[in-house]
Amino acid sequence: MPNVKEGSPAAMNRTVVERMSDHELVVKRTFNAPAHIVFEAWSNPELFKQWWVPKSVGMSLVSCDMDVRTGGSYRLVFSHPSFEQPMAFFGTYREVAPHKRIVWTNEDSDQGAVTTVTFEESDGKTLVTFHELYPTEAALDEALAGSAEGLPEQFAQLDELLAGRS
Repeated sequence: MPNVKEGSPAAMNRTVVERMSDHELVVKRTFNAPAHIVFEAWSNPELFKQWWVPKSVGMSLVSCDMDVRTGGSYRLVFSHPSFEQPMAFFGTYREVAPHKRIVWTNEDSDQGAVTTVTFEESDGKTLVTFHELYPTEAALDEALAGSAEGLPEQFAQLDELLAGRS
């Protein structure tokens, strides 16, 4: 992380990524926006497309279908100049409690995680906890070497989006 002055917004909104066990990853960040606005950025496809892909990786989110309700499903399709074919990720929303919690499955492989995102509001700010539970240690190791590396950048992009919406 670049030098960040203590007390600055960047220091206060640092993304913390922690391996909790052989199967669990937890990412936390506090956003300077109320929970309903943060939740909307996670559940509205047009907003989600604006922040989910880390800009530094050169990928595009070419399709974003999200039916964010308990029992609903999602399908995200990504392209990258090095991909021969677009890559799809999909799953089912197991639980959706507006402004509080979203739980979804990652069904694109048998090594996909169950992801739980919670939104805890306090004094107009929202602590987002992103928890992934993987079926195997190898699946978590692969995620940490790949997509999980982009989470701090994704959360910084979400922070930028929210700054314009609060």
